[in-house]
Amino acid sequence: MFEKSPKSYTDLLGKTNRIVEGTTITGDIISPSDFRLDGHLVGNFQSKGKIVIGPAASVKGDIVCKNADIEGKYEGKIQVLEILNIKSKASIHGEVICGKLSVEPGAEFSATCVMKPHVKNMVSNGPTPEEKSA
Repeated sequence: MFEKSPKSYTDLLGKTNRIVEGTTITGDIISPSDFRLDGHLVGNFQSKGKIVIGPAASVKGDIVCKNADIEGKYEGKIQVLEILNIKSKASIHGEVICGKLSVEPGAEFSATCVMKPHVKNMVSNGPTPEEKSA
């Protein structure tokens, strides 16, 4: 009557993916869970969770995610549904679209920034109705 389904292997270990320092990935990453990157990514990243870009990490490509903490180097277009935290050692170049933005003193932030607090789906297939009327 109250039979529990067994937990999957990933549920038992936790749901955070990790790319360690010294690793370079060329290509796109799609992840349903949180992700910590301490290596280098040349490509796009998409997640329904949070991405953490560590202090020694770098990303060159587009990111779409729910939340993000950036300590390393980022170049591209980043779309964050909720909160983007940019730490003091971070270097950001490109385009930022986010719900909320937090930038610590000392961070290098050379990007255009649009804050959209009520966006439900960040993956766009063209201009939004507001962008069409502008």
